[in-house]
Amino acid sequence: MQLHNPTSEIFIPDGTPVEQALARTTHLCIAAHQDDVEIMASQPILECFQRTDKWFTAVVITDGRGSPRSGIYAGYSGEEMRQVRFQEQRKAAVIGEYGALILLDYPSSSLKDGKNPAPFEDLTAILTAASAELIFTHNLADKHDTHVAAALRAVDAARRLPAAQRPKKMYGCEVWRGLDWMLDSEKVLMDLSDKENLQAALLGVFDSQISGGKRYDLASLARRRVNASFYVADSVDAAVAQSYAMDLSPLLLDARLDPGEFIQGFVQRFMQDVASRLARVG
Repeated sequence: MQLHNPTSEIFIPDGTPVEQALARTTHLCIAAHQDDVEIMASQPILECFQRTDKWFTAVVITDGRGSPRSGIYAGYSGEEMRQVRFQEQRKAAVIGEYGALILLDYPSSSLKDGKNPAPFEDLTAILTAASAELIFTHNLADKHDTHVAAALRAVDAARRLPAAQRPKKMYGCEVWRGLDWMLDSEKVLMDLSDKENLQAALLGVFDSQISGGKRYDLASLARRRVNASFYVADSVDAAVAQSYAMDLSPLLLDARLDPGEFIQGFVQRFMQDVASRLARVG
């Protein structure tokens, strides 16, 4: 597998040869930034943890140089911050027993440039080598441009594969915009009631963000509990914690389906639900 950037890195926590490590992948997450994986893909990480028949691979596209920084990291250069962010992501891969971690090392500007084929081509090569059944990426309603760009590149790469080699399912997950607004019937529920200690450990290794004033660890764990408590109003909670995703699989089944029109459909159905409730009780 050839990647465009000579500074790209493939890290295999258990030392398995790269080709074998990627080939065993069943669950694959494609994320924009370091720690996005642990925020949005805890469910597949937990599902694969301590298993020999299921393996989780994480792909992080950007380099981490633009991360906000303060405290002990305030004076760090872009390259020093990149090194810190890469090391934090490796630590998470060890803690979560990932089958593989791939750091593509692109600037955010390169990922957001829809005319730049390199990130898309790297993802296509990874998907070909991994043959994962399930793909997890950012949701198309996320409010972070780089996240949406990562999702679009992931969809494009999966579409590039022959139909028989495409993943069975692709999910768009929560990071910078939660998905509680979606219709309950359209939410993909990911139960995170188990191993809260492991979830906290995975989030806690990103000290450059936490010490820098972004408490993603506390906020992510809190949102999971909020989702579980406020999911259903008229019955007891079925889970202690959960996250939501949208099913992006229709975009793989029909390459003619425009991602913009696809996500607008979710928004329009939400608007219709609000309007019908007002009419019902008004």
